[in-house]
Amino acid sequence: MLHIRPVQPADWPALAAIYQQGIDTGHATFETKAPPPDEMAQHYLPAPQLVADQNGTLVGYALLSGVSGRCVYGGVAEVSLYVRASERGKGIGHQLLEQLIIDSEAQGFWTLQAGIFPENLASVALHHRAGFRTVGYREKLGQRQGVWRDVLLLERRSPTVGIGSPP
Repeated sequence: MLHIRPVQPADWPALAAIYQQGIDTGHATFETKAPPPDEMAQHYLPAPQLVADQNGTLVGYALLSGVSGRCVYGGVAEVSLYVRASERGKGIGHQLLEQLIIDSEAQGFWTLQAGIFPENLASVALHHRAGFRTVGYREKLGQRQGVWRDVLLLERRSPTVGIGSPP
C-alpha cells in the first residue's frame, strides 16, 4: 500500500539514492551526482516535504526549494519530484505532486515552478495534468556533461492563494 507522508530525518539517504536514479537518466537535472544526504536536506524548504512510502520502502519524493531570498517571492517555490526507477509510470509522481500542491497552498504558496528538460516527456505531461502550464523555453540554459541543454519553465498558480490581497 502506498502512503504519502512527511519526510523524516532518516529518509534522506533513500531520497539521495532516488535522486541519483533520476540523475542517471540524463534527462532530470544538470547535476551528475547526488549530494550527500545531509547536504541534500539543507537545500530544500522545511515544508512541505513529502515521501511516497510503499510498505516501508521509499519510492518517491516531492520537495520545494525557494526561488529567491527576496520577501516578495516568499510564496513562490520550485518543485523537485523524483520517483524510484522501478516504480515510474505507476501514478506515484501524480499522487506526490497533487499532495504537494495541497500542502503548499495550505502554507501560503501561490506559485509553483518546475524547470524540466523538454526530452523528459513524462515529467512535462505529469506537471501539465496537475495544472502547470508551460510559460517559457530557456534555450541552451546550461551544459550537462559538455552538452548544451534547453529547459522548459512550467508554472502553476493557485486559484485560491494570493488572490486579492497579499498573504
